[in-house]
Amino acid sequence: MIDLAVALALVLVIEGLLWAAFPDRMKDVAAQAATLPSSLLRRVGLVAMAVGVVIVWFVRGG
Repeated sequence: MIDLAVALALVLVIEGLLWAAFPDRMKDVAAQAATLPSSLLRRVGLVAMAVGVVIVWFVRGG
């Protein structure tokens, strides 16, 4: 459970860093994402999730 909390905290750190460093570009990206079909966003999210699981698996020695 601690690992999950740390992972969520790191997501917030990275996302916060992006918004702080590139606010105008992040607004453009968010606006562009809003125009994409939900099915595409879902597929991209699932691929990102799968890549993350594989990375964690390799890093944790699974």
